[in-house]
Amino acid sequence: MSVKKLKPITPGQRFRVVNGFDAITTDKPEKSLLAPNKRSGGRNSQGKMTMRYIGGGHKKKYRIVDFKRDKAGVPATVASIEYDPNRTAFIALLNYQDGEKRYIIAPNGLQVNQNVVSGSNIATEIGNAMPLSEIPLGTIISCIELRPGQGAVMARSAGAFAQLMAREGKYATIKLPSGETRMVLADCMATIGAVSNSDHQLLVSGKAGRSRWLGRRPRTRAVVMNPVDHPMGGGEGRASGGHPRSRKGLPAKGYRTRSKTKSSNKYIIERRKK
Repeated sequence: MSVKKLKPITPGQRFRVVNGFDAITTDKPEKSLLAPNKRSGGRNSQGKMTMRYIGGGHKKKYRIVDFKRDKAGVPATVASIEYDPNRTAFIALLNYQDGEKRYIIAPNGLQVNQNVVSGSNIATEIGNAMPLSEIPLGTIISCIELRPGQGAVMARSAGAFAQLMAREGKYATIKLPSGETRMVLADCMATIGAVSNSDHQLLVSGKAGRSRWLGRRPRTRAVVMNPVDHPMGGGEGRASGGHPRSRKGLPAKGYRTRSKTKSSNKYIIERRKK
């Protein structure tokens, strides 16, 4: 994994930092695992804008990724590591011994021609998926389920990883990327290793147009709006806006919005750091 700083031959490239894409092995996706990805432009079924600052962007095909890893006991060979425009992490194409092909989120260090497998009673090696009940304590894991059979929902973005801290009864204790420590059912699946493309956070786009390519329209700051449009708007001259708030008036920084009566609170051992 590496990043490259470009020579400033244009103003847009002066501060640009790009991904070296050293881990990528092909630029052609597997056609059988592609699906259409329709863009909404932030509009609902009536054509009314319900999400602001969305629109435009390059056309994309969705890659069908296997988050469940439910093909237990069937070994697979890594055919390629590929770029996915729909997520920050890289994806890996697996060729199973029975002929099926599937995409998975590529862990850091996964190599082409490497063998991976999912299920119970398997080796604790990078790329293998297994229940939390069988993973050694202290192991770095990613792509974690919250409910058995649901599919991975936690630690899926570039460079993300969690750590298995303890096990007691039917629950395993995990330290999540946010810093939160919580209990998850030990029957849930997780992948060994951290997620690939950990250099993603070092990238610098270099120009506003690159945000437009990604489908992000210009965002209006709240403090330059009028009071009718936002709680932080209005005032004489360049007013600071007062206390940071959302458009609905809720405090935006440091204010806890999680319900005190939420049923899953009992599974959280330690909240994330402020």
